[in-house]
Amino acid sequence: MLKIFGAPSRYIQGPGALDTLGQYAALFGRRAALVIDSYVHGVLGPRIEALCAAQQVSLVPLIVEGDLTPASIAQLRAQAAPAGIDMVIAVGGGKALDAGKAVAKSSHCHLITVPTVASNDAPTSKNYVLYDAHHNLLAVEHMLFNPSIVLVDTAVIATAPVQFFRAGLGDAVSKKFEAEQCGRNGGRNMYDAAPPLTAQFIADGCLRILLADGADAVAAAGSGQPTPAFERVVEAMILMSGLGFESGGLSIAHALTRGLPKISGVATAPHGLQVAVGLLVQLELENRSDDMLAELTRWYAQVGLPVTLRELGAADAPADAELRLAAELSLKARHAANFDRALDTDTLAAALRRRA
Repeated sequence: MLKIFGAPSRYIQGPGALDTLGQYAALFGRRAALVIDSYVHGVLGPRIEALCAAQQVSLVPLIVEGDLTPASIAQLRAQAAPAGIDMVIAVGGGKALDAGKAVAKSSHCHLITVPTVASNDAPTSKNYVLYDAHHNLLAVEHMLFNPSIVLVDTAVIATAPVQFFRAGLGDAVSKKFEAEQCGRNGGRNMYDAAPPLTAQFIADGCLRILLADGADAVAAAGSGQPTPAFERVVEAMILMSGLGFESGGLSIAHALTRGLPKISGVATAPHGLQVAVGLLVQLELENRSDDMLAELTRWYAQVGLPVTLRELGAADAPADAELRLAAELSLKARHAANFDRALDTDTLAAALRRRA
């Protein structure tokens, strides 16, 4: 099997990175679709418009709200099609960035992602998630290539509420362990290829930074003042985590996000918090001989991540039927095959019960 590694063409991070948006946009043309939600548009829209206008780049705002569904994609694409755009600029959280990816794919043009929160590693990846009208995950779609430019303004991200930052920690901390499982069990990464060693080393480095600097970074989150620790952890959560999962592959921790929402009270928990609990389930199932599970449990307490289903919002004692359904749906995810042994519904449901 061939190995494939993918990444954005450029990654720019630091306070004031947003100020370079116009000059990067001008590399690709003179007309851009600005995919953004109404709240972020109200906060950053005038600044973005001025930055682009200064470089003779005009904007066509496409406002997104709620889940990305086939219907909402069709509407956005219909708005973009007659506009004659040269590029897409997607600004906001994961849903706005995913919407931008969908528009960029159909428009066959460059994508610039500008995250305003660090709740996941969507900014660097080519993947985007579709939901149905009932908020159930429908499919994971892919652009042909990763975003051309990723602009991460840490002064902007440092103003976001701390709960978004915690979700990013939860999403990122799993990547080392999931890449390990994928690599040693013949799994495929997001490019449908064998994961290269480079991706595993990046995922390893991601974990080291999170464990060393995560608590200090959480202390800075929401303050509007990015510290050195905050800068390192943002890079780990967005760039290193993104490269680690997309080229390194996923396993049980992410597979569980297909099933966990079926447990009453969990569906509204952020993706990253679901992954955090999913990782603890995965590590227990690995029957590890080291003390990593205990070390991570201590770190979770330091940074404020959940360790049980109850802390995700579930009832004190989830029904057995819910746990079995969650296990069944999780095992249908292709990532679930990237594991040391084949798991069945009973085994996974029992592991979830131990995390209740």
